[in-house]
Amino acid sequence: MGTNDLLEPVVVDGRHLRRSEVVAVARNRPPVHLHPGGRARARDAAELGARLAVARPIYGRSTGVGANRVEVVAPDDTEHGLRILRSHASGAGEREPVERVRAMMLVRLNQLAAGGAGVDPQVLDALADALDAGAVPTVHQLGAIGTGDLTALAELALALCGDRPWPVGSAPVVPLTSADALAFISSNAATIGESVLAQADLDALLRASEVVAALSFVALGGAAEAYGSPVQNARAHPGQLLVATRMRRLLGFSPTSRAGRRLQDPFSLRAVPQVHGTAVDAVERLGVVLDVELNARAENPLIDAATGDAWHNANFHTGYLAHALDSARAAVYPVAELSAARLGDLVDPEFTGLAAFLADGPPGSSGVMALEYVAQDGVASLRHTTLPATLGSAVISRGLEDHASYSPHAARLATVCVPALRTVLATELVAAIRAIGMAGGLPSGHALTTAYEQARTALSDDTRDRPLTADLAAAGVLLDGLGTLR
Repeated sequence: MGTNDLLEPVVVDGRHLRRSEVVAVARNRPPVHLHPGGRARARDAAELGARLAVARPIYGRSTGVGANRVEVVAPDDTEHGLRILRSHASGAGEREPVERVRAMMLVRLNQLAAGGAGVDPQVLDALADALDAGAVPTVHQLGAIGTGDLTALAELALALCGDRPWPVGSAPVVPLTSADALAFISSNAATIGESVLAQADLDALLRASEVVAALSFVALGGAAEAYGSPVQNARAHPGQLLVATRMRRLLGFSPTSRAGRRLQDPFSLRAVPQVHGTAVDAVERLGVVLDVELNARAENPLIDAATGDAWHNANFHTGYLAHALDSARAAVYPVAELSAARLGDLVDPEFTGLAAFLADGPPGSSGVMALEYVAQDGVASLRHTTLPATLGSAVISRGLEDHASYSPHAARLATVCVPALRTVLATELVAAIRAIGMAGGLPSGHALTTAYEQARTALSDDTRDRPLTADLAAAGVLLDGLGTLR
């Protein structure tokens, strides 16, 4: 029995794929089952597409692609589809990691099962089998601008039909006809898959950031009144209310608690609901957009069984996704800024009453001084990702394709956000745990005891001047678990 046999199967029907299932298939390899209803929809669309292509020109089936749409393909040209795939499998740059390729494969399988592409159902069977077998093709990162992940999907298609080897695992060969070629690659599955993984990671880190901020709040003696219900209800944005509620729960405050060391805390403590709430709303909005994209029939042309016709369209344009990714990255960045600011307070005796830089040694000891440099490096990395990818555009294919969303770049930048934010939060977590420990620990029964004890177990209690690299790595891993504490 393989390890994936112990996991809950993911059933793909073209209508109900969830983001959590994409993450599971990408990272944990549960069994993937193609639902009979999804296969039937794919079969109906394939049969309809074949009938329509005989009756009138259908883009990519009986014509060339791009500006070559005016070129009619001979009915007996059985190599037309293979030429499309080979010419479009021209990606460049680094190879995509296995998890992102598997996410792409699952997303495309689900889209095909929605019944808008007209791909032969045998191709869906082969794709599901490849996922189950752990077969992963070579897919390059560069080659898409938000109007279809043509190069990445062409590379996948060539592996499926045996024109290219599987560098990881293997799968049975399936024939791809000229009707299947463009229909298979007319999708943004790679961008959607990467976006799903980034959204899940950012969501988890945002939840963890609340726990880290709460630990710093305790170490810095923050004032509870900033999170009080009277304050939050006076400006009731959904994310702000949610974060304030979660912070009160983490800190063990009632909705009307007010106590704190100072009349007013720094913004990095006071404004957690407002800043984190904005990010929570933006990342949630990204999730809503992805839920639509995962189960959409976005092929061009759309082979529509309901009307019995093919519809040439622009559903391949990913403006919604690109803008949601841009907004999420921009909203996440201030969360890192607040974290770095709290770290600055944690090393300041005026805020903690402890030694400067939380040092524990002879005069001049540096303690956690270097963490500020690491944190600001991470903040700078995040800052560089906030430029909107949607500011760019392109005119290609002899002017026919005259706009692009650049959603693949927006997704790539969201991926870059994850390790940068993780690093910043890890620096704050290391300092907060040390500060609480140096102050005598948490009071008995404190709401944060579980989080604190988990961190104390994972991190070294050696407060001498020493390299903190291992502590940061351990804290980064610990964040994933902290985000589940409520």
